[in-house]
Parts: sequence; C-alpha cells; structure tokens
Amino acid sequence: MRVVVTRPEPSAGRTADRLVNLGHQPILLPLTRALRRPDIAETALKKPHAALALTSAEAARVLSSVDCLSPYLDEVLYAVGEATARAAEEAGFRKIRKGPGTGSELARLVLADAPIFDAPLLYLAGRPRSTSFEEGLRTAKMPLAVAEIYEMAPLPYDRESVREAVLDAPVDAVLLYSRENARLFFELMAPFADALSNAQIICLSDNVAAAVPPEFHRKIKIAAHADENGLLALL
Repeated sequence: MRVVVTRPEPSAGRTADRLVNLGHQPILLPLTRALRRPDIAETALKKPHAALALTSAEAARVLSSVDCLSPYLDEVLYAVGEATARAAEEAGFRKIRKGPGTGSELARLVLADAPIFDAPLLYLAGRPRSTSFEEGLRTAKMPLAVAEIYEMAPLPYDRESVREAVLDAPVDAVLLYSRENARLFFELMAPFADALSNAQIICLSDNVAAAVPPEFHRKIKIAAHADENGLLALL
C-alpha cells in the first residue's frame, strides 16, 4: 500500500521505517515542524508545582534540551500514552505514570491521584493542541499551570511539490495523528481530492476524525488504541 505519513520529522522517518518493514510504501508529507522553547520550559519548572504532565512526545524532547533538568527527573510525570512515556524516559525521567492514550483519559488518571497534590500540576504543552486534558482537570477544579514550550508551525508547500510528493500513483491510505494534522492535510489536498478517492483515512482518535471533511467520512477508520500501533493495525 502507498501510505501518506503526515507527522513531522524525526517521527516521520521512524514511521516510514515501520511501514517498509510491514511491506508498505511510505510517502512522507510532514505538515509541520516544531519550534521549541526550552527557555520557557526551564522558567516554568522553577515555579512551585506538584507534578508534571505531557500530552506529546515533542514536549519530552523539548525538556531533554533544558540545561538544568536533573533536579526534576525524580518528579512524578504523567504521560498521555506509550510514545510520550518512552520519550520522557529517554529524557531521563524516572517516575512516569502512563495514560491510555488520550487527554481526557490522562485527566482521569491525574484526578485519581489529586488528593496528594500540594501545588498546581504543571502541564508542559504545545500549540495548537486538543483541550480535552485541560477541560477535564478544570471541570474538577484541579489547580493547573500551563506552559507552552513548543509550537507546531505549518510547513509551506506549493501545488507542484504536493503533486510530485504524493500524486505519482494512487494513494491507498493516509495516517492522521492530530486534529490540526487532519485540518492541514485536507486543506493542502483540496485541489487534488480525486487522488484520495480510494484512500483509507486512518485517524488516531475520534477527535482527529472530527476534522475530516464530510465527503471523506465513509473512508474513515479510527484506531482502537490511540497510538501508532493502533493506526498501523488498520492497514
């Protein structure tokens, strides 16, 4: 299968390797790149907080570039799912509480532990992002501090570069990892919608699928688990 990979580098390259090993042909079309702000992360970490929360592996990669991270590596860190937990472990964190894969589920995990907190939870976040994690905590009146430590900036593509990258043969599947990812992809592909006529639109979650235009709804598949294993299982 010819599979479009829309996530940013370096993650896109790792996904491409997995696809090749599964016998598929990856088509790399990263839609964004991370603009990292380790200085904001360092400032936030110095303020009082009870624990840390991450809803993306990119946030863990930003933390790994903070100069003086060692004092925080034994703090409890809530990671949204497997990939984020793995990135946090690679950054050196030792007390990781792993969620099932979505922001709302991570909020429930945090709230189960909330009575032990004596300061706000520090959420090290990106922009744009789903609000489900924050909404879940604020509905329960959980003290929360948010630091935006990176931004996913859209990459510029012209029509010809999209044609060369994607459209030399029919597309069989598209992997979509976030709501913003889906929005950018279909905006970019609007002039070439016919090229997706037989493509499976494989989404990480219901939230991602909500950004898919109505004309593609019958092609949507949603991962049973909100991680890359769940996506690839649908190919």
